[in-house]
Amino acid sequence: MTARILDGKALARKIEAEIADDVVEFIQNNVLAPRLDVVLVGEDPASEVYVRGKRRACERVGIDGQLHRLADDVAEDELLGLIAKLNGDDAVHGILVQLPLPGQIDATAVLRAVNPSKDVDAFHPENVGRLVQGNPRFLPCTPQGIQQLLVREKIETAGRHVVVIGRSEIVGKPIANILLQRGAAADATVTVCHSRTADLPSITRQAEILIVAIGRPRFVTAEMVRPGATVIDVGVNRTEDGLVGDVDFDGVREVAGAITPVPGGVGPLTIAMVLSNTLEAARCSI
Repeated sequence: MTARILDGKALARKIEAEIADDVVEFIQNNVLAPRLDVVLVGEDPASEVYVRGKRRACERVGIDGQLHRLADDVAEDELLGLIAKLNGDDAVHGILVQLPLPGQIDATAVLRAVNPSKDVDAFHPENVGRLVQGNPRFLPCTPQGIQQLLVREKIETAGRHVVVIGRSEIVGKPIANILLQRGAAADATVTVCHSRTADLPSITRQAEILIVAIGRPRFVTAEMVRPGATVIDVGVNRTEDGLVGDVDFDGVREVAGAITPVPGGVGPLTIAMVLSNTLEAARCSI
């Protein structure tokens, strides 16, 4: 059996087309475009790529994308001052601070400084709490992209055993919370595994849906996957062989029922969800 490839890039373009139509309607009704302001500190090559991708996506759907560049040695107070300015600007609907930040900056303090109603990454404690309570303002972008992939590829989650490898604040914890909620594209039984989990393969082999976000190249092998399972690879690792995921794609695709590639899987959907959240933030601001 060879797994069905879940093409996140193609799906992201379809979602972007839907967003573009909604943006046209929003502009017609409100005489202004949704606006996303991205803050980039330093010249990290990976961050440059991510930010460039987000700005191009904004252009494709008609969102006003603004970039604020700060030097790598910027003082934390200066960065917080910029965020305060953006918070107070009614023309700004979404604020995204590109991570990682340099060592002199307290990333937690910066993310908490973003107005929760403009926090399109959904990293602010208020937005995290709302998600846990089942009343989200926005869903975090990568987990939301995963959920959209499952919905649109008609992969059932209700009653299914989902195993998440990784407990980060960006992917692992929020996707577990999203899939635990009541309702469509949720109602799953979720197990979260991490670096201290004993006998990890015995747990991953139980997964009907396996979501991997551990940051280790080709960590999940075919022996760790239940035959026919859906495997969602969130990892992006730069190696001598190029970009690879957290899953050994060539081996696992011979066991799984469906699998996301790297690149071209979850990544494009993350950007599409940034656009979706920005549009929603603009709607809520009217």
